[in-house]
Amino acid sequence: MSSRRRIGAAVAQGRSAPGRGWRNRRAAGASPEVGVRGNPKMLKFRSVALVAGVALLGSACGGPEASESEPTKMTWEEFRASVYEDPEGKLIFDGDMALDSEEELRAFFDNHVAAETGTSRGGLAVYNTSPTKALSGDVKWSATQARNLTYCVSSTFSGNKARVVTAMNSATAAWEATANVNFTHVTAQDGACTASNNNVLFDVRPVNSGGQYLARAFFPNSGRSGRNVLVDNTAFGPISPWTLEGIMRHELGHVLGFRHEHTRSTGSCFEDNAWRALTSTYDRASVMHYPQCAGTQTGDLVLTTLDKQGARALYP
Repeated sequence: MSSRRRIGAAVAQGRSAPGRGWRNRRAAGASPEVGVRGNPKMLKFRSVALVAGVALLGSACGGPEASESEPTKMTWEEFRASVYEDPEGKLIFDGDMALDSEEELRAFFDNHVAAETGTSRGGLAVYNTSPTKALSGDVKWSATQARNLTYCVSSTFSGNKARVVTAMNSATAAWEATANVNFTHVTAQDGACTASNNNVLFDVRPVNSGGQYLARAFFPNSGRSGRNVLVDNTAFGPISPWTLEGIMRHELGHVLGFRHEHTRSTGSCFEDNAWRALTSTYDRASVMHYPQCAGTQTGDLVLTTLDKQGARALYP
């Protein structure tokens, strides 16, 4: 009997802001898988950063190895059927992408799914809302804010709090070592770590998603109420070869503005055009890539050389 788990979704604000999440599916003797809900074209990957779910692939993209055939555009009905609502009331799609309302969901579909199916093969991708991929459309933190990314870790994690703090320390250090960003854990706010705490930029809190995802995150254009990294209790269970640190690395990639690397990589994986490539080479081993979508990362979720190049390009 297989167990299922998914990494959460990232919540974004605005007319065309996507979120993120992970879903895991693992059978005995098989590699962890990112599951699919409703429609096989919609991935439920592990975190937000994304909302992220922990368990890598297999059937999420039509099989262990997704095909390279010409992608087929989804209808609105197919797209909507694959969407679900998480405990925070966010509409989750593409595994760990999140929006606040039905109106925003329809706008995202019209502007980025129906309008065009991306097939370009550039590397690490930043969330971009410009129809022409103008740099001004990049969804990222200002240079000043990027150096002051403050967060709290909720005391309601209880016995798991130390694990979350350690995982966040490791994940933030990985991004700080390569990009001009700085995360700060404001421990004094842990006792009041809520979505309405304006003393920090974002909160890291536990959630009971019912196994829908392992974790989820948000994008830089989210309002304060949506700037959360939510961690499901399944993330503290057996998720090998992933680790909680790896899941947080993926989720913090979303926090910095990075999309899933596979968003335009294969015809059987969900694709849209709300992104801009930061490197010239497509990276199947990226920390932002779902293994089930013809990815090559068989171990934990770690930053590759190309991930680091892309991160430095966005945050020099």
